[in-house]
Amino acid sequence: MNLQPTVLALITPLLVAVIPVAFAADTAGLIADCEACHGKNGASTDPMVPTIAGYSAYYLAESLLIYKEKARPCPQIKYLTGAKKGTSTTMCEAVAHLSEEQSNAIGEHYAEKPFVRAKQAFDPALAKIGSGLHELHCTKCHEDGGSSPDDDAGILAGQWTPFLDVQMTEYLEGKRPMDEKMKPKMEVLKPEDVKALLHFYASFQ
Repeated sequence: MNLQPTVLALITPLLVAVIPVAFAADTAGLIADCEACHGKNGASTDPMVPTIAGYSAYYLAESLLIYKEKARPCPQIKYLTGAKKGTSTTMCEAVAHLSEEQSNAIGEHYAEKPFVRAKQAFDPALAKIGSGLHELHCTKCHEDGGSSPDDDAGILAGQWTPFLDVQMTEYLEGKRPMDEKMKPKMEVLKPEDVKALLHFYASFQ
């Protein structure tokens, strides 16, 4: 069907107006789903669930894609709030339906939110040791003590350490794939080194 120029001129502004509104509504629903576990504005209150506010848009969108492809562990989790509260899912299941456009929209949304550092206990002596270990092994990809989103490598400083501990274990046990540059750095870490690093990241409050 060929539309006359006059008809196109009439409907084009309507399409331009409707599509962003529909997309915004769609994104709002996706964000509500994320926040049922990750907390309001992506600031988690659960030590086993990471805060995602303030991460780079690229890192978040890429992480969603990795989960969608089941390329990293997807343990059972429960929605903490919202309409699905108490029901179980996995990150892989939760993001399976996302399009690339939707993943990018989620990433951009949370990249604009401030990262909220967790209030958690730490040992100053171990944190000092961890600082040296971070400088030696991690700072090349995790600048400013692991607090810079510009690295596109997630935020470690002030992140919940029970969550980070699980991620470290998955890396060391080969359950979670890691970058080639990261592998030799991780393989030399002893259990006490990991513990010190976690106390260092917890010291950012």
